[in-house]
Amino acid sequence: MAELKVSRWRKSGHDRLYVNLPGGSAVAWADCRTGRVTVLVEAHRRAATALLEAYLADLPEPAAPLPGPPPRARPVRAKPPAPPAPPATRRLPPLSAPDDLALNRPGSGIQEMLRSKGPGRVRRALDRVLRRETEWDPWFKGLAGERIVGAELDRLTARGWRVLHSIPLTRGGDIDHLLVGPGGVFTVNTKNFRGRSVWIGDDVVKVDHGPPHPYPAKSRAEAKHARGILERHCPFPVEVEPVLVFVGARDLPKETTQLQVRVYREREVAALGPLTGRLAPEQIDLVYAVARHRKAWLTT
Repeated sequence: MAELKVSRWRKSGHDRLYVNLPGGSAVAWADCRTGRVTVLVEAHRRAATALLEAYLADLPEPAAPLPGPPPRARPVRAKPPAPPAPPATRRLPPLSAPDDLALNRPGSGIQEMLRSKGPGRVRRALDRVLRRETEWDPWFKGLAGERIVGAELDRLTARGWRVLHSIPLTRGGDIDHLLVGPGGVFTVNTKNFRGRSVWIGDDVVKVDHGPPHPYPAKSRAEAKHARGILERHCPFPVEVEPVLVFVGARDLPKETTQLQVRVYREREVAALGPLTGRLAPEQIDLVYAVARHRKAWLTT
């Protein structure tokens, strides 16, 4: 418990207590008005809950309203019409080997692009010998990062998780990794910034105090898109959480308000393994069966 720190945060009408690790990662938070506690990292549930309950007990009661005339009665409004019934789930054709994304290796999307458009082996070897920077260097770094994170995610299969890599999208590009298991569904976006300092905010990331990059915002959009695809073919709601993983970052300070996107170093993705309570085994099987089908992602 000694390694955890509690800080209070007020913004946009919210009043919360956050329990953070020394590096700034939030492991739990509580709403000061309702007393509701949300645990983000199961490994710290007991210690974080005890801290938050102690702090909540010490908070003063909210002030009583000042005396005055009774409020005006508001006119009764008619109830809005009931929302339309959700559309029937779509059926996918039988899965064939060319459409089976479970056969993809980490980084296969980048690898295919480099194979078709990138430098050949001789040119690449010459560039390395001459220590020449090229336009392809970021792509090779991205490929290395996806392979590292992919290997860490594959370890979670021992806990009942399913992992997919390089999921192609109709608009171009791909989802680096998709994780499906007892703790829910996660889109995982990998960034390789080895040896560099990475600062994480609500919507942007700064590398070595450079210009902002909208990685958190894009990760949220990616998760929202994945949810739409999966719910199109599953007869139940499919919550999808975004994850950002930074490979080899020297420093990774984070704002305590950054809760909409989970942020990890490559070895920290193991924290997802113990998560449970989101999907039943039969739901995991169905979500995975949809997610591994290429046509689910490439049809409109």
